[in-house]
Amino acid sequence: MHIAWLGKKSPFCGNVTYSREITNALLDRGHKVSFLHFATDESDPENWPECQEVSLPFLYKSQVYTIPTPKSGKVLMDSLRDLKPDLVHASLTLSPLDFLLPEICQELNLPLVATFHTPYARKGAKLKSGTQLLAYQLYAPFLANYDRVIVFSEIQRELLAKMSVPPAQVAVIPNGVDEQKYSPGPSQFKSELPAERIFVYQGRIALEKNVEALLKAWQKAKMGPECKLVIVGDGPTRSSLEPFYDSEYGIFWLGFVADEQRRIEIIRGSDVFILPSLVEGLSLSLLEAMACGLACIATDVGADGEVLQGQAGVIINPQRVVTELQTLLPLMREHTEFTARLGQKARQRILERYTLSRNIAQLEKLYIQVLQQPRLQLSRRV
Repeated sequence: MHIAWLGKKSPFCGNVTYSREITNALLDRGHKVSFLHFATDESDPENWPECQEVSLPFLYKSQVYTIPTPKSGKVLMDSLRDLKPDLVHASLTLSPLDFLLPEICQELNLPLVATFHTPYARKGAKLKSGTQLLAYQLYAPFLANYDRVIVFSEIQRELLAKMSVPPAQVAVIPNGVDEQKYSPGPSQFKSELPAERIFVYQGRIALEKNVEALLKAWQKAKMGPECKLVIVGDGPTRSSLEPFYDSEYGIFWLGFVADEQRRIEIIRGSDVFILPSLVEGLSLSLLEAMACGLACIATDVGADGEVLQGQAGVIINPQRVVTELQTLLPLMREHTEFTARLGQKARQRILERYTLSRNIAQLEKLYIQVLQQPRLQLSRRV
């Protein structure tokens, strides 16, 4: 099968990791992949799949959204016409081009699948304002124009159904991780700091990730010199936080770590992973930490709470992060056997439900279903 994949290669974010891991896995399964993305002159990221690439012109791109040039739609259409793929899969990048894709693919008679990454709050909560609310308002009317839309949980499918996206066109396929690459193993990271216990956050440093609440809780918990909090990642709020929460409080900012093996070494050398987000989709960083056998604490947003249900981790309220972490952090420091058991259960949860191979098998099945169904006219899908 020949898949034309429209996704992100930079700047680094969960969407980039998703595109890299899925396209690599599809190639390993013997499929042909053509990768279309808004390219720059930067060097290729590590472990990027070797496949045909098409560069799409753009005016601006960030971790959150992309602004294409006016001619990008024509470049995309001409490229797809030349490539002649069996199917187009768009890992939606919050770009105006996402809304043109159904028309382009209809004209070329190409089946179109999308993965909708936009984060959301927990079940029963209202959508937050800002980028998240805007994205759902913009996308919901258009998602029915795709042959199939992939989301990460039933909660998200229900949310889209309330916004008039037909449930039959929404497939729930959770993220998956390579459980062999992300696994418990030796690490020298703890001796580098040095520390007896390491707590780690990995992700964007942005308002929706609620990192400041974690920092405040750590400061109030007075964890002592033997414990360190490591912040891995970069983002718009880092510069306003780092000067006030530094090594004086046992907090170490590593910035963005490009090398994947180094990130794995950091995770393996840590004891507890913390994700205090206000909104999420399904965090790949959380799944990676679980696969490496870390005890995990995450807020009940997106699909993250669903992943940790049944004692696979500790779920906290996104509105009470500081209070709940202030209590949990000392417990995680003192009860090493408890955190070890949580890590074992987290690893087992990944093996049962969230492996990359399971994800790809479900994706292949969906591709076949879409290829076999009659092409729907765009006017019937609006």
